[in-house]
Amino acid sequence: MDDSLNLGLFIAVAAVATFATRVIPFLFFERHTDHPLVRHLGRYLPAAVMALLATVFLQRSASWSGPWFGFDALIPGALVVAVHLWRRNALLSIAAGTASYMLIKQAGF
Repeated sequence: MDDSLNLGLFIAVAAVATFATRVIPFLFFERHTDHPLVRHLGRYLPAAVMALLATVFLQRSASWSGPWFGFDALIPGALVVAVHLWRRNALLSIAAGTASYMLIKQAGF
């Protein structure tokens, strides 16, 4: 088989699998939106996931032994919080934090 055909098939299968994993929960939970467990998960799971992501980011991405002692990750983290409180836009706050983190890393701090 041609390499480009293999790559095309791989991308198509990955796209279908990704789409299915995004759609199936909505199809399943469409009839169960009044269930207490679904309401509980919808209320608390997003904050729990964000807290977990922030913890892993600070643990793995920050330089805790350098002279800046973690500020290379704490500054972008604080920027994410500030932008989110200011604009209430998750995409904007994540983009601002990512851009500031990459600028700090590229600058060598």
